[in-house]
Amino acid sequence: MAESRAIRIAKAVEAVGEADQRTSNEEELLPNRLSEEDLAKVTSNRGLRALLRQKGFSTRKVLNTLRYEAELEKLQIELVRLQRSIQLHGRRVAIIFEGRDAAGKGGTIRRFIEHLNPRTARVVALPKPTEVEQGQWYFQRYVSQLANPGEIRFFDRSWYNRAVVEPVMGFCNDAQYRMFMQQVPEFEHMLYEDGVELIKFWFSISKREQAQRFASRAVNPLKQWKISPVDDEAQEHWDLYTRYKEKMFSRTHTTFSPWIIVKANDKRRARLESMRYVLSRLDYEGKELSGTNLQPDPDIVRRFHRSNKQID
Repeated sequence: MAESRAIRIAKAVEAVGEADQRTSNEEELLPNRLSEEDLAKVTSNRGLRALLRQKGFSTRKVLNTLRYEAELEKLQIELVRLQRSIQLHGRRVAIIFEGRDAAGKGGTIRRFIEHLNPRTARVVALPKPTEVEQGQWYFQRYVSQLANPGEIRFFDRSWYNRAVVEPVMGFCNDAQYRMFMQQVPEFEHMLYEDGVELIKFWFSISKREQAQRFASRAVNPLKQWKISPVDDEAQEHWDLYTRYKEKMFSRTHTTFSPWIIVKANDKRRARLESMRYVLSRLDYEGKELSGTNLQPDPDIVRRFHRSNKQID
């Protein structure tokens, strides 16, 4: 994973430049790259700042990106160590990512798995249930996706679809919803008793931030696949989503399977702090030798509590 300083700087500048191009209304923008000749001249942080100012780049944005990428790499190294421990000891880990549309769940998962062994770390993002699956026990198709010994499963949405999305959108009836809410604590207690290490994240964003992210998707050709008819209704049904979300927390937050709330208006901080939480929660060999802080920022990541102030 280690890269030269010049490559890191080039990537940071390119990322900042591309982001500025997507959000700017100006017809002409500065190029979003530095030449090899420019990069060869950088021998100190002071020289880097001078070069960025000369070329018209935001020094703050580029340096923040460099710091983020450096910290991300350190945490990803620890995740590789964690995965090795899970493999060696035959542990089963499931990490659930829930939250409103555009909360940053998918982007966070991509950073989690970027350098993990794909043979034992897999993302689960199930499509709409088939006709056969609709006639099965609701949890059945999720049980088949749980980790085998030595594996990690990252759920990009999970069985909790039935707690919020389905009742809001009318995809389940009242009886199905009530049955789910009754069974889910029992289901998760069985997983706990059987040794599955389960972490449940809720990525929390504000209504305004969600609207801005939807608008960004609409103009970004690389994110067209994320656009769906449900997006429009997410803003329209914001308050209804909130009511079902609060019911879910009240009924399914338990000592053996707590909800972990991640304030995700800042995508980068949400990614880093959720990684820290996983690394702090799960034991692995070499943890005490980590080259970075593994304790999550309590202003970003915390256990659900009714007294906590929620942004969504």
